[in-house]
Amino acid sequence: MDIRQLSYFLAIAEEGNITRASERLHIAQPPLSQQLKLLEEEFGVVLAERSTRKIQITDAGRLLQKRAKQILELTEKTAKELKDLKEGLQGTLAIGTISSAGEMLLPLKIQCFHKNYPNVDFYIRESGTFEILELIKSGIVEIGLIRTPFNQDIFEAIHLSKEPMVAGALKEVFWDNHSGILELTELEGKPLLMHNRYTGNIKEACRKAGFEPNIICRIDDTRFMLNWANTGMGIVIIPRDMIGLVPDAKLLYREIKEESLATRIVIIWMKNRYLSAPARHFLELFKS
Repeated sequence: MDIRQLSYFLAIAEEGNITRASERLHIAQPPLSQQLKLLEEEFGVVLAERSTRKIQITDAGRLLQKRAKQILELTEKTAKELKDLKEGLQGTLAIGTISSAGEMLLPLKIQCFHKNYPNVDFYIRESGTFEILELIKSGIVEIGLIRTPFNQDIFEAIHLSKEPMVAGALKEVFWDNHSGILELTELEGKPLLMHNRYTGNIKEACRKAGFEPNIICRIDDTRFMLNWANTGMGIVIIPRDMIGLVPDAKLLYREIKEESLATRIVIIWMKNRYLSAPARHFLELFKS
């Protein structure tokens, strides 16, 4: 038994069909069938029941399928670790980031990292939290900067700054010359602009305060909301660290006095998945 045979058997088990497995592996069917037969002869067990259309994996085959997957994953992980040792800290570190962290927090960390590891370059993917989670799961990026909440069962995380929600609007249109901390009840009846991600939490907080919020627009682009608020369309509700995304906006911001609406930026990565040496060293910047 060798790694090549295990990869062949895993393809057969996962596809459930010799033809599809041969297409996936880009080899002819007869050699693939021969490798399956050799494995069965070596172990002295039947790994798969054949028929004209489908292959049915036996109990012994399912055990080998499980072990083959573990062995191949460990082999790949070991190869990556050895490559890191051989090449040193070189290559590309792929990071997914929300816009606010990408513009304000991430550049400072990258600049600091680059001084110590000048041979590492970066691939940055700016997107929303949900898409970044999918990019990490699929392996397109290794680590991500997102906002809470997220599924802590499958991701490791370092929690960073906590940010309250703020309400921003043209002073002469909505604030009646008031400033400072904003009581949630002051938003009753006012036209509100908010991100889809926070709509549920904001609705719940308003209902607990005794009113139904007047949401005139929900959108996934914070810059759009800020620009619309800047025209007097309504009051935008965003985390405080997003204020600078449209620096020329003439909005007056007031912090909302409601702890349940506060969010936190976190840096995350997949649990139980190999991280490259650059990724591990980059995370150290946040741990310290």
